[in-house]
Amino acid sequence: MSDALLQNSFYIGNVFNSILYGVELVLYFNTMQAYLDKQLEHRPSDKFYMIFSTIILLLITIFVATQLLLGQETWIINAGYPGGTLAYFVAHLSVWYQTMGSVASILLQLMTDGLLIHRCFTVWLRSYRVLIVPCCLWVSSLVFGILDLIAIGPPNGNFYEGLAARVGLVYFSLTIGLNVITTCLICGRIMFYAKRMRNDLGLEVSKAYFTAVAIIVESALPYTLFGIAFLVSFGIGSETWILFLSLYGMFTCISPQILILRVVRRRAWSVETAQPTALVFATRSATAPHTTSETESETETGNSVV
Repeated sequence: MSDALLQNSFYIGNVFNSILYGVELVLYFNTMQAYLDKQLEHRPSDKFYMIFSTIILLLITIFVATQLLLGQETWIINAGYPGGTLAYFVAHLSVWYQTMGSVASILLQLMTDGLLIHRCFTVWLRSYRVLIVPCCLWVSSLVFGILDLIAIGPPNGNFYEGLAARVGLVYFSLTIGLNVITTCLICGRIMFYAKRMRNDLGLEVSKAYFTAVAIIVESALPYTLFGIAFLVSFGIGSETWILFLSLYGMFTCISPQILILRVVRRRAWSVETAQPTALVFATRSATAPHTTSETESETETGNSVV
């Protein structure tokens, strides 16, 4: 185990945790402000999203606080620990507040994955067939998440060695595999409709509904990419896994929060968005009076000439 690389990765991860936590707070309060905007018509789902946002903010607060507390205990309070700071870090990975942070992290991942499955369901026009594999993976990740907590919970539990490491690898493989599948399903569906609308309505109209930002936000792409980076680094035994774990944990909260903000502002994908025929009809209806008037004027001109 590389002492310098692990501790530097942990330190940089805590720095990014603090920065991204500030980003999460801004997103959360913007979401609440949008919800309280009287100009928007409230939907029954808005209250659910507000409660959801508050819970994930609470969970990410616990995660960030426990990581910072472990850093403080390792580098400041117990700097003279026998064997050095790395020995203290390894010996206290299963301390009670770290276990609490792990519980918060797993709950947050399960909630975010559930939201991604719901968004996938929406993008695919409420097709239940598309939910079969994601739902099976979600249930499996729930089971292995519980097993992972049991493995790392004892006083001598070690997250990256022995049984706990193997169970943790299976758990993260399941949840990140779920992320990859739902991200691909959402991206593929949006790109399919973008191409279809571009053929029906033209490039300019399709740009208003299908942008790179929409694809990235709707699919929670950063959440998935950082999850893959963490899984690869953890699987090959790189000491940078703890840095990618911090980034993955933060985007477990930030990605759904951005999506919820778009939902509350009525900019997110909905079932109606995936109805290109309705958009074609609306566009043609808007241009119909102009076409009719031109036809009538040409007819009147022809009659007058005759």
